[in-house]
Amino acid sequence: MAGRIRDVDIALVRERSPIAEVIGEHIQLRNAGGGNLKGLCPFHDEKSPSFNVTPERGMYFCFGCSEGGDVITFVEKIEHLSFSEAVERLAQRAGIQLQYEQGGYVPRRDHGERARLIEAHRAAAEFYVERLMAPEAGPGRRFLSERGFERADAETFGVGYAPAEWEALARHLMGRGFTADELIKGGLAKEGRRGPIDRFRGRLIWPIRDATGDVIGFGARKLLDSDDGPKYLNTPESPLYKKSQVLYGIDLAKREISRRSQAVIVEGYTDVMACHLAGVPTAVATCGTSFGEEHIKILRRFLLDQAEFRGEVIFTFDGDAAGQKAALRAFADEQKFVTQTYVAVQADGLDPCDLRVKQGDAAVRDLIASREPLFQFAIRSTISRYDLRSNEGKIAALDAAAPIVAGIKDAGLRKRYAIDLDRWLGFMDERFVIQRIADVARAQHGRPQRAPRPVPVDPHVRVEGELLKLAVQRPALLGPRFDALDPQAFTGPDHVTLQKVIASAGGTAAAGHGGREWVDRLLEHASDEAARVLVTRFAVEAIQADSHAEERYGAAMLAAIEAIAVDRAIAQVKSRIQRLNPVDEQQDYNRLFGELVALEQQRRVLRERATGN
Repeated sequence: MAGRIRDVDIALVRERSPIAEVIGEHIQLRNAGGGNLKGLCPFHDEKSPSFNVTPERGMYFCFGCSEGGDVITFVEKIEHLSFSEAVERLAQRAGIQLQYEQGGYVPRRDHGERARLIEAHRAAAEFYVERLMAPEAGPGRRFLSERGFERADAETFGVGYAPAEWEALARHLMGRGFTADELIKGGLAKEGRRGPIDRFRGRLIWPIRDATGDVIGFGARKLLDSDDGPKYLNTPESPLYKKSQVLYGIDLAKREISRRSQAVIVEGYTDVMACHLAGVPTAVATCGTSFGEEHIKILRRFLLDQAEFRGEVIFTFDGDAAGQKAALRAFADEQKFVTQTYVAVQADGLDPCDLRVKQGDAAVRDLIASREPLFQFAIRSTISRYDLRSNEGKIAALDAAAPIVAGIKDAGLRKRYAIDLDRWLGFMDERFVIQRIADVARAQHGRPQRAPRPVPVDPHVRVEGELLKLAVQRPALLGPRFDALDPQAFTGPDHVTLQKVIASAGGTAAAGHGGREWVDRLLEHASDEAARVLVTRFAVEAIQADSHAEERYGAAMLAAIEAIAVDRAIAQVKSRIQRLNPVDEQQDYNRLFGELVALEQQRRVLRERATGN
């Protein structure tokens, strides 16, 4: 078995794996100022971005859940890999051939389980693509042609064909060195009487990729009348494939989703293909499951979903009852998005693929452009089931739609839809409708709770934090004055811990110009995981000064914390003076009074420096 990966190779992997690029394959990052980037955290659900990346030091930190580290840590956590597996993954991405300390290049058989399964899926995808051109795949090619897809389109989306044989893929992959256990664990094969048999046979195949472009599963469409299985068959749950966390087409759509702040949700593989080819490159689809909360999390990371209501998520559904039901299911999750949510419904029931075949690319684009707000669609779909020609029907429709309107969290938007509902029902009595909805809202939500007031930050503690950020990020600005500070100058528990880490690493005098090497040294001297989290956090958190003013800001923070120490000394001297009798203890009194005058003069000077005067 191979030994430990050489430190020099690990360093090279970090150097050639720009953290912003690697993380940008999973979430949308935007400029946060000061050389930092910001996005929605992929490790916990949040409404506004608190996930920060600092390319200069190769670090990331989430101020919402405290996850942080370097590019290797990120790959470990986002893909659930060991340290060695994460290094191997990044090395493969960067084209680096790793060596182990015991000698020899990393053999393929020694890769981690996930890497092995990824390789098996990549080989399977290539096998399926190659077989699409075989004579036996005629029904598959005909299926694509009838739906308006050419050979180049199939190549773009990696569409392939699974031979109608029991062991064609299994034989091929086992001949490439993969084991029967690996094929079964990855969902590529099933256990047969005499070994593994192919899971997909005689079917058209779509590779399902994650956001980084790795094939993690397949979707297979029935072609043969003799196939008694379901029309569509997907890879089962596996170490790679979790259907509730997978969106077909996300690898192709993610950049346009970020650029346009738009995501279009369709129902099938061919619908995704049709949308992309028709000029809607933000289309994605779920894989054998309904759209749910995990899918929302994926999209929000690429939309950089914020409270500005800039982006949009558009669901496409058929205009029939089943399509309306699907839209109402989506409505249940609508408010987990912050961005605006819409529905695009084709009245004649055509899905985007059929629409493109019958009416052309422009019709698909027009469908998306004709979207209507999901709230509006849900309300109007509900009241359409009632006879609005009678008062009884209107009241029944109002009572059916009221919970939908009452469920709208935004009070202003809730009132506007209440007014719209009054108009759609024909009551022409807004106060009556609004009151009815308000009654339902009170029943649903109860009394609103008062939001807790934020705890004010001690200005002294804030100064400590700013100074420590400079010590971690810009140590050269502080010079020996930082190292000369009394450790008791730091009072916050986290600040005390971090000051000790900096001191044990040799102080800022040993940091040189800082950068990644200094942060790594601090991490080495951190005594436990909590201390390492602090180092990472302070290496990423933005300094509250423009880069061109950092030197002056550093001097001001040093002066401010020195002034705080002098304030404490003054308080101690005053306390001692108050306990003296100026007549009987005149000598001590005069000495302490002289100390007080000197300290107050020192404080004036430091405060002038702290304010930049």
